Parts: sequence; structure tokens; C-alpha cells
Amino acid sequence: MIVEQIWTGNAYRNFNYLIACPETGEALAVDPLDYTKCLAAAKRKGWEITQILNTHEHGDHTGGNRAMIAATSAKLLAHKGAKNSIPGIDRGLGAGDVIKVGETVELESLDTPGHTMSHICLLSHTDTPALFCGDTLFNAGAGNCHNGGHPHQLYDTFTEQLAHLPDDTLVYPGHDYLSNNLAFTLDREPDNKKAAALLEEARHQDPNQALVTSLGLEKEINTFFRLHRPSVIAALREKFPDLPDELDAKTVFLKLRQLRNSW
Repeated sequence: MIVEQIWTGNAYRNFNYLIACPETGEALAVDPLDYTKCLAAAKRKGWEITQILNTHEHGDHTGGNRAMIAATSAKLLAHKGAKNSIPGIDRGLGAGDVIKVGETVELESLDTPGHTMSHICLLSHTDTPALFCGDTLFNAGAGNCHNGGHPHQLYDTFTEQLAHLPDDTLVYPGHDYLSNNLAFTLDREPDNKKAAALLEEARHQDPNQALVTSLGLEKEINTFFRLHRPSVIAALREKFPDLPDELDAKTVFLKLRQLRNSW
């Protein structure tokens, strides 16, 4: 499996992706908003885009569909629940469905509600797994739930699915929010030395050559995976002094998401 991460350079800081089979040159385009850059990258690599996948229904992820299909005749894949919000879906996906790209690439659909209720992530069946996570999981952060989602479902997705993936799983998000998210981690967990060191690097990062984190690293720097840390809980009590003496992980997650909404 070959992964081409494409930095759009737009105001939303989107990443688009091409996932290619090295034997056949067939490729899947993930959320190809900047279809011009995606088509150029495929041409440069000698790949044929045969499928398009939308992780969810928001326009900054589906906006390139029409032009990409017109240029390639690719089939459109998305969550089966998005049939009324994403026009022209050829294949609706549910949890556990497998997408094949060429002869060698298999990607498993994960049903990951929270950012929206019709959101999927893709998990590669490779020796080193890769997670294409749209707006569910960001580097050092979590998706918001403003436009069709719910934080309770996002918590379930994090704790029941993402947290159980192998630590060496590579993380490919839909946007580059690394610096801001690390700053939020440090605002919530000032003693997180790993996040502090990485923030210095991230501030000078070229998004055309973005850092690809692993899930193991995310568990060190992403406050939404660090719900039991004493410093996270202590800082949370400063913001919410009426919290009960015994805090469950879900309450911590929901309060962190609430703070991030206005941070």
C-alpha cells in the first residue's frame, strides 16, 4: 500500500489522500476536495483513481466529488447513512465492510459516529496499520460535534474503538490542526513534556511534509486519550469547580470537548 498525503493549503487546512496498490496502480481518493491536486498527484505517480471515499458529508470533504468523478469515472463510497446528504453514492458502507484497491490493498470500514452520525474511518489491513480518520481523530485532538454530531457518540468511538487499535497504527487525519491541538493539551495538562517538545517542532512544520503520528504517540500527547491523568482532572476542576469528587472518564471527555469548543 502506498499513501500520498496531499496538503490543500486552503483556509480549512484540509488533507486529502490517495491510497494506491503498487502492483496495479489503482488508487482510492479519500475526501478529494482539492481534486486538481489529487488528479495531478495521480498523474505524476502513474496511478488511476478508480474509487473515491468520503469519510463524512461535510462540504469540505465532498466538494471535489463531482469534478473528480467527471475526470475519472470513479465509484463513490461513503457511510450508508449518508445517502440523503451525499449525492451519487455508489456503495454505502457499514462497520466491517472491506474496500479493495487493486490487487494488494484492503481497507476496513469503521463506523465512527461523533463528528457526524454518518462518519467512517478506514483501517488498512497492513503489517503496520494505517487509520484514515477524517474529522473523528486529529493529531493531538478530536473532532467537534457542531454540525450533525454528538459528543456522547464521539466518546464511545474514542474509548470503544480507537483506543483499542494497535499503538503502531499510523494516523492520517482530515486536517492539520497539530499546533493548536498540542497547545490545548498543554493548557489542560501543563506537565506534558512530550506535547511541549513536539509543539516546538510542529510550529515549524511544513504541512507538505507533515508529521505522521502513531496511535501510541497520540496516547501521549492527545488529551482526549488521557482522561485518567491526575493533572488533566486537576486542571478540569479549576474550570468546573462543581464537578463531583468521583469523576468518570466520560464526564472528563465531555468537559474537555466543551472547553475545546471555545478555546
